[in-house]
Amino acid sequence: MAMGRAILAVAAVVAHLAVQLAAAADHKVGGSGNWDASGTNYNAWCAKQAIKQGDTMSFKYSASHDVTEVSKADYDACSGANPIKSYTGGATSIKFAAPGKRYFICSVPGHCTAGMKLEVTVAAAAAPAPAAGKPKPRHQRSVAPTPSPAMAPEPSSVPSTDEMPNVSTPTAAPAPKSSDAATMLGGKAVVGLAAAVAMALLAM
Repeated sequence: MAMGRAILAVAAVVAHLAVQLAAAADHKVGGSGNWDASGTNYNAWCAKQAIKQGDTMSFKYSASHDVTEVSKADYDACSGANPIKSYTGGATSIKFAAPGKRYFICSVPGHCTAGMKLEVTVAAAAAPAPAAGKPKPRHQRSVAPTPSPAMAPEPSSVPSTDEMPNVSTPTAAPAPKSSDAATMLGGKAVVGLAAAVAMALLAM
């Protein structure tokens, strides 16, 4: 499965590069391709072009000219003393492999000041489309995980006094003291004696 996705990603990048190469434009310098000192304003023409990374620019010129790439300072000074690269042969096609500024002149003395100079701004190519995300497997329903049941706290082996139930145990009535028993018996005897005396008096 992973190998299949990797192959698809590589195929997508290759297809994108193929589309870019197919869409790469060839810009004929000045519109006609002629690179000469006839008075063409090459920079005004170039400013209207949408030149991007991967495009090319074609130059056609006579044996009395050349196409010399130089630095910005040498471009401004119309100096071909320190060329980055120089082309001859009457037909040159330059590919712009990277974005940025490029500077070209004809290094033959007097030709650059006569108008054979060109500043090219190369735009970056469009970024490739991001690879598609990982597809979800079919026929699978997403199920929310079931939370595990909370464990009840284990009872303490010895309950604290705060947790003990408040139970009152019935208590037996206290046994009468010996002194209380004697008092009760003495009282009964006095009552009995008084009753006997009262009955005897009534009988007389």
